[in-house]
Amino acid sequence: MSDAAVVGLLHPGEMGSAVGATLVASGARVLWASAGRGAQSRERAAALGLEDAGSLDALTRQAGTILSVAPPHAAVEVAREVAARGYRGVFVDANAIAPGTTRDIARLIQEAGGRFVDGGIIGPANRKPGAARIYLSGPEAGAVKRLLEKGPVMPVVLDGPVGAASALKIAYGGWNKGSQALLMAIRAFAVAEGVDEALLAEWALSQPDVPARSERAVNDNARKAWRFVGEMEQDASALAQAGLPPGFHEAAADLYQRLAGYKDTATPPSVAEALAELLKRRGR
Repeated sequence: MSDAAVVGLLHPGEMGSAVGATLVASGARVLWASAGRGAQSRERAAALGLEDAGSLDALTRQAGTILSVAPPHAAVEVAREVAARGYRGVFVDANAIAPGTTRDIARLIQEAGGRFVDGGIIGPANRKPGAARIYLSGPEAGAVKRLLEKGPVMPVVLDGPVGAASALKIAYGGWNKGSQALLMAIRAFAVAEGVDEALLAEWALSQPDVPARSERAVNDNARKAWRFVGEMEQDASALAQAGLPPGFHEAAADLYQRLAGYKDTATPPSVAEALAELLKRRGR
């Protein structure tokens, strides 16, 4: 098997595992680095059939391509660690980051001698075929697409430069997660003012899909809220760079931070519990 078919995956979290399953199904030999990772990551990697390179040093020596699928706040540090090892293969940043952050990462990788592909993943990490897509942009995007042609995550090459895939992810996530944060904030406000039942009754009459959407905003996101803090901060940065107000997503980041304590809980909080958590800072 050629070096081009040896792929390093950083890291096999929920979405990273869906990408890893796609790489394996497409015939790549997929490496990961267990150093510093927890038991859940080790279990996911073993279940997928990933090979443990042990350390990032060993992974960068062997992999012709590296995909970074990390929480947004960690994206720059992951790239910096790879660049510090003089990596000269193809580095794919597939994180929810602003186009400006993506271009900064591209410079880090290229100055170290590597090549760069911009990626953005849209869709759930449920591993159902076609449920999620990884958008790719930049000169090497076609080569990366060929590594991902089978399995649950569908690759799509955008006709655009580095930054295009990140911009699409930011636009999609900025609406999707931003609007859900707004729904949670409005429900919390209604609770604080004692009109939550009246609001739900009015929505049932005039916008009948909204009550269920407001509950899904809590049920689907509370345990993942810690991840969305960095993504909303990146959305705010991206809008500011485009000359648009960043305040929408700065507020969304604040709301998700208030729910970050639900990370790794066995079950999501009830809607009432989550709304109470959002209101804890009231009056401060």
